Amino acid sequence: MKYILVTGGVISGIGKGIIASSLGTILKSCGLHVTSIKIDPYINIDAGTFSPYEHGEVFVLDDGGEVDLDLGNYERFLDIRLTKENNLTTGKIYQSVINKERKGDYLGKTVQVVPHITDAIQEWVMKQARVSVDDDGVEPEVCIIELGGTVGDIESMPFIEAFRQFQFKVKKENFCNIHVSLIPQPNTTGEQKTKPTQSSVRELRGLGLSPDLIMCRCSMPLERAVKEKISMFCHVEPTQVICVQDVSTVYRVPLLLEDQGVVSYFCQRLNLPVETSPRRMLSKWKEMADRSDRLLERVSIALVGKYTKLADAYTSVIKALEHSALAINHKLEVKYIDSADLEPVTLQEEPVKYHEAWHKLCSSEGVLVPGGFGTRGTEGKILAINWARKQNKPFLGVCLGMQLAVCEFARNVLGWEDANSTEFNPESKHPVVIEMPEHNPGQMGGTMRLGKRRTIFRSKNSVMKKLYGNVDYVDERHRHRFEVNPEMKADFEKNGLQFAGQDVEGERMEIIELEDHCYFVGVQFHPEFTSRPIKPSPPYFGLLLAAAGKLQSYLAKGCQLSPRDTYSCCSSGDSSPDVEICELKFPSLS
Repeated sequence: MKYILVTGGVISGIGKGIIASSLGTILKSCGLHVTSIKIDPYINIDAGTFSPYEHGEVFVLDDGGEVDLDLGNYERFLDIRLTKENNLTTGKIYQSVINKERKGDYLGKTVQVVPHITDAIQEWVMKQARVSVDDDGVEPEVCIIELGGTVGDIESMPFIEAFRQFQFKVKKENFCNIHVSLIPQPNTTGEQKTKPTQSSVRELRGLGLSPDLIMCRCSMPLERAVKEKISMFCHVEPTQVICVQDVSTVYRVPLLLEDQGVVSYFCQRLNLPVETSPRRMLSKWKEMADRSDRLLERVSIALVGKYTKLADAYTSVIKALEHSALAINHKLEVKYIDSADLEPVTLQEEPVKYHEAWHKLCSSEGVLVPGGFGTRGTEGKILAINWARKQNKPFLGVCLGMQLAVCEFARNVLGWEDANSTEFNPESKHPVVIEMPEHNPGQMGGTMRLGKRRTIFRSKNSVMKKLYGNVDYVDERHRHRFEVNPEMKADFEKNGLQFAGQDVEGERMEIIELEDHCYFVGVQFHPEFTSRPIKPSPPYFGLLLAAAGKLQSYLAKGCQLSPRDTYSCCSSGDSSPDVEICELKFPSLS
């Protein structure tokens, strides 16, 4: 097993996740089986109880793990399926050590950070690195480990010490450290500054780790003199200083790293038994990057949510939209709308903000209402859904978005004016969305309906069934505590709102579709979590097709785009019934 540790310096949020994912993509292109582990130094057990403003979105895995959004980057870039054990936190480590101490595993010894915590970290990494993440079940050959935060943080000290020991345990030829640092370039002088990187590397070396590669994040390509200066003061060869400048799309990052010889370096440093030239998979990334830069036609989607001040809060949603827009040769324009700004109370208090929000909505070609929690902004979301339904605008509701679509229909079509979710109004006479029986309100973390669950299609004429390739069922990831009230199902269906998909038992409503509408779809699951750059998520793909005016022709042609709208792409062998695209056709996998 080869281990590549990615650390960061100077500032957090510098792009370690994208760089780690890009390295994995390059190595996978060379024919290697690659896995990834993300280490978060916070004491939380997982990311499930975080506000999206804390660490961005909560990414959900097949096994129900609520993890850091960087695991989403790993899955999208590498097209792999990770588990919750691939996200390691301080809380998980301390919990496991304390549980052992309570059982008497340490035989009366004083339990300390060194060696007990550090040993637990190393054991966790070595065990998880060998868990297969590909459909072929083959054990990984390379494990890329991303250490969150920045070097010098008090929270990350036990992990740094653990890897200081780890490099000797697994031997030098099996361990490599990549340090990602910032090269600021002040506008006043325009000079690229190396001091922050020098200080960061010096601190890392003082803690016992010597970087093999220094990845320099910068706005412009590194000047040769700057590269040589970093080389001299950071004790590495100039070829070990890699420039990672800002690029037009993240698809260019693997290409950028490969152009600077990282494959040759890894082959030499880690003695990898591979060709030095990545194969066809990387050419697909180049094709996607070139296409993304050449796109001229635009399609605009209004994202109506409550965490719109931070784009990371909807990372997977945006990526799923981008994948679908790229698939139909359009450049995506996302219009972020705070749902609270659409409500009448905003008109009274801040009329300019109110009119700006409605202008964004009305000028968009499609409407997306993503998942969320809490009462704030829900009435604004319902207003946006009402507008999309009445104006025949393409609409997709995800999780809470689907539940609110049911509420809107009940109020304005069925005439149940007080229809609501019991999450927002427990006293409603028409509780169209109710709490699931198995939910445990006494504990917040990990108590929702989480992970991959099966949805059975009930109708042969369902738009979603066609978009998924006319399969009988799909497996998608869930994260919710509330569900559509099954007792009211008949009232909705006889008035035109069809429940096209249900769970295996037929008790839970998974997909809604509105008759006589260009595209009005709601899904209880989160399809964005399984979207891939060359395999867009069908619900999002349908939204983009409808917004671009191509859905009906796409369905009429047997779910194929015209030659000018498509590009050649091949599946990586994913045998799951979710979706597989070849030249953007969704074949039946049943």
